[in-house]
Amino acid sequence: MNGSFIIYLLVMFAVTYLIRVLPLTIIRGRIKNRYIRSFLAYIPYTVLGAMTFPAIFYAVDNIAAAAAGAAAALAAAFFGRGLCTVAACASAAVYIVMIIMGG
Repeated sequence: MNGSFIIYLLVMFAVTYLIRVLPLTIIRGRIKNRYIRSFLAYIPYTVLGAMTFPAIFYAVDNIAAAAAGAAAALAAAFFGRGLCTVAACASAAVYIVMIIMGG
């Protein structure tokens, strides 16, 4: 392990720590602005979607099967199905398309 790795590691630690600690120390009171509160309420869903959606298309080798699974999941979620049902529909769609296409 060389010295530059230790420096990189310490910088990463400091940046990660500051990102988490600064909001707690700077913002002490309750946020009263409705716009900012509504914006912050959607952040977890946005991050989850940004991390999950690209992974859908790289989970299988066949892009058509991935698209079918994504479409099935979106349709099931649109009609108000639960998480397990949405996942089962997406998995079934991918499985059926993979069988049909011989993948």
